[in-house]
Amino acid sequence: MEGRIFLGGGGEGYGTPQGLRLDYANRHGLIAGATGTGKTVTLQVLAQGFADAGVPVFLSDVKGDLSGLARPGSDTHKLHGPFTERAATIGLDLTYAAAPVTFWDLWGKAGHPVRTTVSEMGPLLLARLLDLTEVQEGVLNIAFRVADEEGLALLDLKDLQSLLIWVGQNADTLSLRYGNVASSSVGAIQRSLLILEGQGGDLLFGEPALELSDLMRIAPDGRGYINILAADRLMGAPRLYPTFLLWLLAELFEQLPEVGDPEKPKLVFFFDEAHLLFDGAPKALVDKVEQVARLIRSKGVGVYFVTQNPEDIPEDILGQLGNRVQHALRAFTAKDRKALQQAAQNYRDNPRFDIEDAIREVGVGEAVTSLLERKGIPGMAERTLIRPPASQLGPITEAERAAVMATSPVAGRYDVAVDRDSAFEVLARRADEAAKAAEAAEAAEDKADAEEREHKAGRRYSGTSVGKSTTRSRSSRGDSVGTAFAKSFARSIGSRAGRTLVRGVLGSLFRGR
Repeated sequence: MEGRIFLGGGGEGYGTPQGLRLDYANRHGLIAGATGTGKTVTLQVLAQGFADAGVPVFLSDVKGDLSGLARPGSDTHKLHGPFTERAATIGLDLTYAAAPVTFWDLWGKAGHPVRTTVSEMGPLLLARLLDLTEVQEGVLNIAFRVADEEGLALLDLKDLQSLLIWVGQNADTLSLRYGNVASSSVGAIQRSLLILEGQGGDLLFGEPALELSDLMRIAPDGRGYINILAADRLMGAPRLYPTFLLWLLAELFEQLPEVGDPEKPKLVFFFDEAHLLFDGAPKALVDKVEQVARLIRSKGVGVYFVTQNPEDIPEDILGQLGNRVQHALRAFTAKDRKALQQAAQNYRDNPRFDIEDAIREVGVGEAVTSLLERKGIPGMAERTLIRPPASQLGPITEAERAAVMATSPVAGRYDVAVDRDSAFEVLARRADEAAKAAEAAEAAEDKADAEEREHKAGRRYSGTSVGKSTTRSRSSRGDSVGTAFAKSFARSIGSRAGRTLVRGVLGSLFRGR
């Protein structure tokens, strides 16, 4: 199918080809359905279809199954027979082939390390990642503002932690300029950073940071690379996973130029387990996602949300998803039936069948599809038998993964972390310089105090040495009052006036006698 990705067969007997138009692939899409209905295989088929058309892809591998894209399917696989029969039914000449793949992993084990910086993440997404209150988010915004004004680079977590310490120490001054900076809010942010660090968040922040150009590589044979993020372990940090993918989407939006409606997308982004993106998300964040989803298509980027139920996606965002693949929904409760009815209402009616019944009844590997047609008009709903994948169904071995990583075009580029001069080092130097200045000032003050004490104690300069008249002071300290009086009296007798006074006193005594 020229200009389309062959998705499967629809219509009577599943003989009518159903294809996703590449020129409308940047209008976003939805892959939904209950567990075990074939969502992952559909994702695999679409991802390899985009890659074969020369479109790079980024997707998250939640269960490890999508690593099979790096290996061709095999005629010895247990599903080779059913796949061959399905291919004959829908008119597909099944040929097994691998796709060019690059593996990524936050922990650097199952793929190349992937990092960003604290400043690139920004306070809005970081506040979401740390689950901060509105007041705490305000303090975090103040910290980022101070970092910009002071020229402090925020690259990793220790940069942000040291900056928050500085903010806490200068809270009084900052409060006068930016508003209240409570020490309790600073402490709460620091505690959240410790929790994030324990979940592996310290590995996400740092350098070398991920270059978006490395996600948009084209293989020498003209096929686009499929970038697979190992998310099985990442799912253990339910806020870290969606926040990272949101950051990536926001970076694409900010850095890519406007291209309008291209013949095919520049990049396609699959957001698996999309409900995690919106669970408990503040309105400001949901508004940000809606804005990016609405505008990023003009940058040539298609975003496809993969989730169990369409109601996991906010209505304003769901309305922008033009290409839809709805696998079976199970209606066991009244709430399930209501969700099923709402899902059916999102499709253009087909007179051949009831959409609600079809969504309930389609089997594994079958779906109700609605793909955009000419001028972006939603296509009529069709019961579509999804084509078998050309690549391996299921995960590859660790040895096979290591071989793919060794020949990757980004091998060695991100493997070694770099810790360059940033906020942590700058603030540490400032603190060290301040401590040395305080020590010097204290020493100078001690010296001045000592000189002042010596001056008050009676030190004088005699020309050759500094001496002290100690005789009198020592007498006044060591002698008793009577002894001092006797010595003074003796000195008086030794003088002429003293002797005259003594004679007069004695003469008076004798005359009176």
